[in-house]
Amino acid sequence: IAGKGIANPIATILSANMMLRHIGEGKAADRIQAALVLFLSEKKNLTPDLGGNAKTDEMVDAIIRKISILR
Repeated sequence: IAGKGIANPIATILSANMMLRHIGEGKAADRIQAALVLFLSEKKNLTPDLGGNAKTDEMVDAIIRKISILR
């Protein structure tokens, strides 16, 4: 999948989420986690491994939009 822009970014986002919790930023981590749950429940903008056809950057943009609405 290298260079194709189809990698699933969720593991990377969850790793960053764990780091936020570790450094005491639980509220930010909670918001990211809630955004991921909301994003996945809609089943849109998914990468091919999740049954979609979105590119990695499209999926990340969609997740960022979810984080933004949960402020």
